Formats: sequence, C-alpha cells, structure tokens
Amino acid sequence: MRWLHVYTSMISLIVVLFFGITGLTLNHPSWTLGDATDRATYTGTLPTGFQVNGTVDFLTVSEFVRSKYSVSGEVSGHDLAGNEGSISYRAPGYAADLFFEVDSAAYQLVVEQQGFVGVMNDLHKGRDAPGSWKWVIDISAGLLVLVAVTGLGIQVFQRKRRTRALLFAAGGLVLTIVLLFFALA
Repeated sequence: MRWLHVYTSMISLIVVLFFGITGLTLNHPSWTLGDATDRATYTGTLPTGFQVNGTVDFLTVSEFVRSKYSVSGEVSGHDLAGNEGSISYRAPGYAADLFFEVDSAAYQLVVEQQGFVGVMNDLHKGRDAPGSWKWVIDISAGLLVLVAVTGLGIQVFQRKRRTRALLFAAGGLVLTIVLLFFALA
C-alpha cells in the first residue's frame, strides 16, 4: 500500500498543483495576475452563396468567419429565428458569437479571448474543453481518490498512529459537513 501511495502521489503531483492553484484563482476572480479579457467586435457583409435554395448554409457562413477572422473553438450552437441567424464558438478561455441578418447579409462578430489565467480556470472546470480533457479530469480524480484511500490505509495499519489518524480523519469529516451546511444554508 505504501508503494502504491508513493507512486500515485508522485504521478498526481502536478495535477494537485494545477487544481490547487486554479482553485484559488477561481475562488478569487479579482486575482487576474495581470490577465485581461480582450474583446473585439467586427462587422461586415457575408459573401454571396451563404444561402442555398433559400436556406442558410451554416457551414459556409462558419468557414467564412473562421478564415477571415481566425475564429477558433468548437461550434457550440447555431440558430435561425426569422431573419436573424447566429453561430457560437467556444473553447477554454475563448468565446466568439456571430449574429447575422439573412436578408441584408449584414453580420456582427464578437470575440472574447481571456488570458492565461482564464484559460486555466476553464480547464479546471472542464468548461468548453475537448473530450480528451474530460478524460484528464476523470483520470486525475481517480488518482486523487487512490492517493487518499492508500494514505488512509497506511495510517490504519500502523498501530502507533491509527487512533490519532482516525480522529483527524473524523475531525476533517465533521468540519467538511459543517462547512457544507453553512455553504448551503
């Protein structure tokens, strides 16, 4: 158990640091550390051919915006309501929203790019992250559970430390329940 605890701790060391630091920056959003959100707005007219047989070709519109303004991120949604269409793009620390009128082909593109801290905070939450990052979060969570369980197991099997370790674990459990109670009240 000690061997497993030591090596899973070493494997998850960087993960613990990442989630610890980004947990602090999420809890204190004023700590931007010099990072600022860049916001840009662009306007123009969509090129001809964005409609096929009277229907908006969202792929053509999207590829136009991606090539002209280097829009990145995955398409998180697109919609057409009457004469107005929209496409939203999302990635960690990044948002782009395109709004356009079908009749006039006029558009407005709003792009927000957060700095390094914003990107790391979104990765912490798994927000707008690709599926592969969700696996990183799941594996990290599994490693941290394994570290906690093996650490507890080591303490339980040491007679000299068992009582004190279990008392501290019980105290931590009670403290967590009290904090949850106050947080949810």
